[in-house]
Amino acid sequence: MIIKFDEDIIKHIKESTLVAIGSDAYSSRYWCQREILCAKQHQRPIIAVDCLQEFEDRVFPAGSNVPCVHVSPDTPISEPDILRILIATILETIRHLHAQKSLEYYQSHNWIDNDCALISRPPEIRQVIDLKKSGKQKICYPEPSLYSEEADWLSHFEVDAFTPLWSKAENETLGCCRIGISISDNPAGNYSAHHLHADHLKRLSQDLARHLLARAGTIIYGGDLRKDGFTQFILDEAIALKTRLNTDSIHVENHLAWPLYVSDPEIVAWRAKYSGIIKTIEHDIPDDIAENIDKSVFIAPSGTDNKYIWSRCLTRMREKSIESSHARICAGGKLAGYHGKMPGVLEEIIISIEKNKPIFLLGAFGGVVGEVCKTITHKAIAEPITEHWQITNNAGYFELQEKAKKGNQDAGYTRIKTVLEGMSVDDLARSSGLSSDDYQRLMESHFVDECVHLVLKGLKTLASASMSTQSEGHDE
Repeated sequence: MIIKFDEDIIKHIKESTLVAIGSDAYSSRYWCQREILCAKQHQRPIIAVDCLQEFEDRVFPAGSNVPCVHVSPDTPISEPDILRILIATILETIRHLHAQKSLEYYQSHNWIDNDCALISRPPEIRQVIDLKKSGKQKICYPEPSLYSEEADWLSHFEVDAFTPLWSKAENETLGCCRIGISISDNPAGNYSAHHLHADHLKRLSQDLARHLLARAGTIIYGGDLRKDGFTQFILDEAIALKTRLNTDSIHVENHLAWPLYVSDPEIVAWRAKYSGIIKTIEHDIPDDIAENIDKSVFIAPSGTDNKYIWSRCLTRMREKSIESSHARICAGGKLAGYHGKMPGVLEEIIISIEKNKPIFLLGAFGGVVGEVCKTITHKAIAEPITEHWQITNNAGYFELQEKAKKGNQDAGYTRIKTVLEGMSVDDLARSSGLSSDDYQRLMESHFVDECVHLVLKGLKTLASASMSTQSEGHDE
């Protein structure tokens, strides 16, 4: 039996991950180029390994748009470098297959039109030409979306390229929306039980921030942004957006309760660094407790009296920031170790409900929001959001509540029970621009893309309704 060498290689490439080890002369070799072109033609995962000794006069264009690992040019390749190549190859193979299956799933659930081509990496010229020849005008690739400067060339081919969560049509769709973010870490989160990474909640906050800012929405966040790992990405994305759009419009509001904004050199320097993208709103001490407090001096949340002052100030900040927002997204939230009169995310949920603000509850990420979703679903208060559990699991909480009750400023767990048990999925869905089935899914899904999709779907509905109402008002 005679086997043709080229046919045999191509046959295997069609069902393999290609590792292209780039030496100084690699890109000038015909078969090396042929292998890459074949892998690209059949949408196979590729890893580029850079082991240049000195110089390469031309990087083969088709060998780009793929992950690249740099290794020493020494021969043979060292064991640590081999392991790095293997790890990158396995990860890219998994990513590629996951991207394909995810896009197919989205298409089967009508997130993506049936006449749309699905590709596992951002589009490139040769690929777009081939798809155009086959009659495809729309291309969907995995998140995240390309920045517009990189994707401008697609307009020359009259091709609509987008991700499952983003297309050009989404520009400015949330320009009238002020969206509060109540997402904080849940130290007790059992993510491993659902095969999730410990940073799953952080990825959720980053993806939400990217998509809200890209749609010109304003993000409202309460707390010290410097010390919250969830927020550095928000700031980086806001800086990129400001540069891309060449605008002085600020899309991030940071609401701070006293004494968090009492200046020290570190805070002054930090706020100066981000002054062009963050609008800081400082909320004062409530009048009835302001007497005899030096507002210029920071106090620590220690001791019953100081804890009470902190709780009152945090409540005031949350009420004011929620009042100024149109909707709120809630996920996670620690159940113990907080500084307010109740867990912070729980208080923001209760205030939002009482002020008739739409709320998106992402319950599968655990924490406070998970317990709230259980309460709403089962019509029975979850134990971690009862006063007894809170007193048992938070040192000094009983004394704080007793002091607060004297001024009718305690958490009010009887009221919390009544409010949450009285909520229904139908009510939450109706106010959030979603169907009941969609909202139930939002409360149960661990899948970040699905949660972001549902939140954006609801916000877009709310924004459209708001614009229609404004238009009718102008017509009158």
